[in-house]
Amino acid sequence: MSEAARQRVDVWLVRARFAKTRAAAARLITEGGVRLDHNGQPRRIEKPSVELARGDILVLPLRGALRAIRIEALPERRGPAAEARQLYSEVDAERLA
Repeated sequence: MSEAARQRVDVWLVRARFAKTRAAAARLITEGGVRLDHNGQPRRIEKPSVELARGDILVLPLRGALRAIRIEALPERRGPAAEARQLYSEVDAERLA
């Protein structure tokens, strides 16, 4: 896993296996509904170039429900599913709403 301090949200979504391609990740972001909570300041993400850091919380609309995840690591590559699950932890989405 990378020691980089920040990573683009579209790249992270692909490497963490929330999207199959960067184009699909960008579409998810530009269609709206993806929010980023950075240091307690939530905001809607409108561009795929927004950067994430460890500890940030992403709220994603997936399969008809909101899913809130805390960024635990910034990967260097798209690895197997078991490796991808180590990149984030679940957060209670209702608490963030």
